[in-house]
Amino acid sequence: MYHLDADSTTPLHRQLYEALKSEIIQQMKVGDKLPSIRKISTLYNLSKTTVERAFAQLYAEGYIYSRPKSGYFVSNFHFEVSGAKVAPSTPLPTPKSYRYDFFPAHLCKEDFPRKLWKRLQNKALDDSLDMGSYHDGQGESILREAIAVYLTTSRGVVCSSEQIIITHGFSDAMELLAKLVKGHYHYFGMESPGYHVARRTFEAFEYTICNIPVKADGIDLEALQDSQAEVVYITPSHQYPTGASMPVANRLALLHYMHKTGGLIIEDDYDSELTYTTRPIPSLQGLDQHDRVVYMGTFAKSLSPALRVSYMVLPRHLLPLFKESYDAYFPRVNIITQQTLAYFLSDGHYDKHLRKMRTLNRKKHNLMLQLFKTHLGNTYTILTQGGGLAILIMPSVPFDWVKFKTQCEAESIKLYFAKERSGGEFEALRMGFGGFSEEALVDAVEVFCSIWQECVL
Repeated sequence: MYHLDADSTTPLHRQLYEALKSEIIQQMKVGDKLPSIRKISTLYNLSKTTVERAFAQLYAEGYIYSRPKSGYFVSNFHFEVSGAKVAPSTPLPTPKSYRYDFFPAHLCKEDFPRKLWKRLQNKALDDSLDMGSYHDGQGESILREAIAVYLTTSRGVVCSSEQIIITHGFSDAMELLAKLVKGHYHYFGMESPGYHVARRTFEAFEYTICNIPVKADGIDLEALQDSQAEVVYITPSHQYPTGASMPVANRLALLHYMHKTGGLIIEDDYDSELTYTTRPIPSLQGLDQHDRVVYMGTFAKSLSPALRVSYMVLPRHLLPLFKESYDAYFPRVNIITQQTLAYFLSDGHYDKHLRKMRTLNRKKHNLMLQLFKTHLGNTYTILTQGGGLAILIMPSVPFDWVKFKTQCEAESIKLYFAKERSGGEFEALRMGFGGFSEEALVDAVEVFCSIWQECVL
């Protein structure tokens, strides 16, 4: 903890700079990551500008360096402590580049509508866009209106643009929500297994975590009612990572229980647009009659994770909490991106893009299934398929996991296990197909399958 004195004649940004510098010199190693600007701002009730000024001074003096989209890290530098010169640490190793990376949430870079996006961005960046002022902290009205129309017609969400907040990705939305309701709720119900970012965000804000088991039809409602959970996070249309879908009877029962107890539901509709065997399931929020659901959505799975644009639909009774908060003053996503995305939605390009992405990813989804069937025979079980950007599989026969992991690493294959990010107890592989072209997918899966077969006992 840093000691900062608001009554001191030394400016707060200077006090923070000195405290951070002292910690870097005395306690941290080269390559250690510093807390984020947002986290320090929240923990010490400082303005973002104050924290940014402290970081800027450390950066200028060479104590820290930045990595795009990753944060700030301790630099490799010489300094003296009590007259003794400390040698710089060994430089950090370069991250390994894999030949085949089955990341379960990648999109193929060729599928992004680059030329169209450039044209719309130039349209957004004209003389009418005010680049000299702070814009609406809730998000540009033109974008919120376009999202409201899309959600109403395509997801069955009941909302107006006034309820939508544009956020810098899912984690930003969850941090904002955790702060807003902190004074009203203390127990956070979490699907188990479930998405680790949701859990870690509410842990960081000191909520008590209640792990609620997931069954074949989604979150266990009896276990939820037996817990102390006041806020519950769920992925009802495509449970992460099991793929379970919550039937309408369970959705209505959950809504009734949370209304009765005065609780709050966080509905994460993270990849509902990408379904390949059935029509997208309408949102849980659309069934809510009592203002109990916060709806979370993102453009990361359908358009681009690099844009870092997500949104949440707040129940009306929570809107005053946001409008009275410090977060309501400044936009969370840059204005040009917001305007460009608004045009992309309102001009009908997003609907066309979604149809294209469903077709492309359905082909890759089905191709991966066929390759598994051809090369793995009866040695595997599919746990999740039919939607999203990955297929979840695990062995159905005795299997040498140690050999398998070693062989895949030797062949430069990057693997992703469900329990690493979700807390599940099962050793299941999340096989992402979205980031490959069809030709590259064939090569990658065939090499993967040959190693798999060698490890069947």
